[in-house]
Amino acid sequence: MKAVLQRVKYASVAVGGEVIGECREGLLVLLGVAEGDTEEDARLLAAKILKLRIFCDENGKMNLSLLDIGGELLIISQFTLLADYRHGNRPDFLGSAKPAEAKRLYEYFISLAEESVEHVGTGCFGADMQVSLLNDGPVTIVMDSKLLGKGKGQ
Repeated sequence: MKAVLQRVKYASVAVGGEVIGECREGLLVLLGVAEGDTEEDARLLAAKILKLRIFCDENGKMNLSLLDIGGELLIISQFTLLADYRHGNRPDFLGSAKPAEAKRLYEYFISLAEESVEHVGTGCFGADMQVSLLNDGPVTIVMDSKLLGKGKGQ
């Protein structure tokens, strides 16, 4: 499971010109589900995202987590994070999970976030979406669930 986190002051997602999800100060999470990903991948990634200290404390040092600041989330599915671009100029997405499994794990990831975060906005799985954001910093981090649990200091 791959995620791109963007620390935001505000973010929203629209379908057909209508805003369907948004968040204020917090994180925009673009989430890609890979073939072979499991609920454990979702649990590891969600836990790490919620506790990642990328918000500034009173001294301007990135020392606070989303949970520490009472921040909000906007979670949007994005299978294109699984693009294989090594051959030719047209990426393939064969490494992404089949739609039914990807949707199930995307919704599971959302449910995990909702256990700890008061406001969780979402996109519409499989839809053509337009995302707007005011990136804060900018701070953008790419995460891969397969790298979690292999190091110390989780």
